[in-house]
Amino acid sequence: MDEQNESVWSKEIPVKEQFDIFKRLVRFVLRFKNEMIIAGIGALLVSIINILLPYGLQFFLDNYLVKANVTTQVIIFAGLLYAGGSVIKGILQFTYEYFFALGSEKSLEGLRAELYKKLHTLGMRYFDQTPAGSIVSRVTNDTMTLSNFLTVLSSVVLSLFSIVSALVAMFTTNAFAGLIMLAFLPLSLLVIWQYSKRSSKLYRNYRERLSRINTNLNESIEGVSLIQQFKQEKRMTGNFEHENAALMKTRFNMINLNSLLLSPLTSLLYSLALALTLMYFGFPLQKTFVPAGVVYAFSQYISQFFNPISNMMDQMTFFQDGIVAGKRIFRILDDTNYEPKQDEQPGLTITHGKIEFKHVSFSYDGKNEILHDISFTVNPGETLGIVGHTGSGKSSIINVMMRFYEFYQGEVLIDGVDIKKYPKAELRKKLGLVLQDPFMFYGDISSNIRLYNEQITDQQIKQAAQTVQAADFIEKLPGKYHASVGEGGSEFSQGQRQLISFARTLVTDPKILVLDEATANVDTETETLIQSGLHRLRQGRTTLAIAHRLSTIVDADQIIVLNQGRIIERGTHQELLTQQGYYYNLYTLQNQK
Repeated sequence: MDEQNESVWSKEIPVKEQFDIFKRLVRFVLRFKNEMIIAGIGALLVSIINILLPYGLQFFLDNYLVKANVTTQVIIFAGLLYAGGSVIKGILQFTYEYFFALGSEKSLEGLRAELYKKLHTLGMRYFDQTPAGSIVSRVTNDTMTLSNFLTVLSSVVLSLFSIVSALVAMFTTNAFAGLIMLAFLPLSLLVIWQYSKRSSKLYRNYRERLSRINTNLNESIEGVSLIQQFKQEKRMTGNFEHENAALMKTRFNMINLNSLLLSPLTSLLYSLALALTLMYFGFPLQKTFVPAGVVYAFSQYISQFFNPISNMMDQMTFFQDGIVAGKRIFRILDDTNYEPKQDEQPGLTITHGKIEFKHVSFSYDGKNEILHDISFTVNPGETLGIVGHTGSGKSSIINVMMRFYEFYQGEVLIDGVDIKKYPKAELRKKLGLVLQDPFMFYGDISSNIRLYNEQITDQQIKQAAQTVQAADFIEKLPGKYHASVGEGGSEFSQGQRQLISFARTLVTDPKILVLDEATANVDTETETLIQSGLHRLRQGRTTLAIAHRLSTIVDADQIIVLNQGRIIERGTHQELLTQQGYYYNLYTLQNQK
C-alpha cells in the first residue's frame, strides 16, 4: 500500500493541471477586486517609475555632466527630482504591497472557511476513508502554504510589469541591444518550465510526507495511554523517525533542485546578457561614440529585466508548494462523497414516531452488503432491542436510520412517510442519538448539554440532568453546571460522560430515541443509575436500542437478533428464550459470568 502511495506521490503534476490549479486559486483572489485593482495600479506605477528614474539620470549624464556645463542648481534639482521619485516609488510600493496582502489574507480566510464548510457537508464514508491527521494537515498546513503562494502571486504581477516596461525602455533606448535581451527571455521561460515540471513531484511528495507525519502524530497523541500500556513507545518512535527521515530526504532533493535551477542559473543568464550588451556597445567606439548615460541606463534596464526573473525563480519554491497544496485542498472541495441528500417536503413533521424498515439492504462500499432485506416495525412509544455479535449489522441499522449513509434498496418510514422526504433539521430535532463513546467539547457542563442552543434554558438543563440521574455528581462539582470540561471530558469517568450525553439528548425532547450500546462501557453501579434514567427517558418515546448487555433490553416490546446482516430471530425476551436459539444461548452465556 505504501509503495503504491509513493508511486502516486512521485508523479509530476502536468503543466496544464498546474495552470488550472493556478486559475482556481486566482479566482479566490479576484473575489476581492477592489484591493487587487488598487494593488495592480500601484504595481504598474512602480514599474513606470523604475523606467523614468534611470532615464532621468541618463539625461542628466549626457546633457550636463559629460559636457561639463552642470551648475549647482542643476545638480540640486536633479538630486531632488531623483529623491522625490524614489519617495513616490516607496509610497506606491507600500500601497501596492499593503492592498495585495490585504486581498490575499481575505482570500485565504475565505478559502479556509469554504474548506471547513465543505468538510461538514461530506458524508461519513469520506471520514471512514481519510485519516484525521491528513484532514487536519490540509486545513492547517496546506492553507498556510497558500499564504506564501499568494505572496508569490504579488511578486509575479510586479515582475511582469517590470519585465515588460524594461523591454519597452531597452527597445526605445537601443533597438538592436533590446533584441539581444529579448533572446534571453525564451531561455528564462525554459528554465522556469523545467523547474515547474521537475519540482512538482518533489513538492507533492513533500506534502504527502508531511501529511503522514501529522497522521502519525495525531494517532500517537490520541492513543498515548494505549501505547504506554503495551510498551509500544519504541515502535511508535521508530515509525515516526522513519517518516521524518523520508521527509528530510525529500527536502534534500528539493534543496538540490533549487540550488541548480533557481538563482545560480538566473545570475548566470544575467551576467551573460550584461557581457554581451557591453561588448555590443564597446565595438562601435572605434567609429562612433556611445553616450555614457545610454550605457548606464541600459545596464539598469538589464537589471530591471533580470531581477524580477530572479525574484520569481527564488519564489518558485513557494509557487510549487502552493500548487501542490492547492491540489490537495481542491481534492476536498471537489469531493462528491456528500452526506445523504433529502428530497425535502417543507412542513413535514414527526408527530408520533412510528418506525418501519421495509426490505432494506445496505452496503458501505456499494459491493459488499452489510444489511440484507431488513424489515421490522416499531409502533409509537415502543422499544426495539437490537442484538447480534460484532459485525452483524447492528450499528448499520442506526447509520441508515440517522441518515449518516445512503441506502439504495428498500424503504425506511417514519409515521408512514419516507425518511428521505423529511427536512434534515426535523430529523435531527426529533431523533436523539446516544453513542457508546460519548464526546465532550471544551467548555463547561452546561454548554455540553445545551450544545450552544440558546433556546434551551438553564432550568431545562437541570431538569434533564435530574431525569437521567446526572444531577447527583454535577451538583458536587466546583461550579456545578459551569464546571470546566477539558479535551474530550477526560476529567470525568466514562459513566459520568455517558450520563451527560443522556442529558444532552433528553434536553432536546426527541420523539425517537436511538441508543448505540449506550451502557456497554460503564460499571454496574452506573448502569443501574442509567437504567433508571433510561426508563424515564423512554416514556412516550419510540426507542431503538442496540444492546451489548442483554439485561438492558429485557423489557423491550420487541427484540430482533442479527447475524451476518440478516434478522434470524425476533420476539419478546420471553418468546426468544422459549425458542432456545441464538438469543437464548447468548443470554445464558452472559448470566453464567
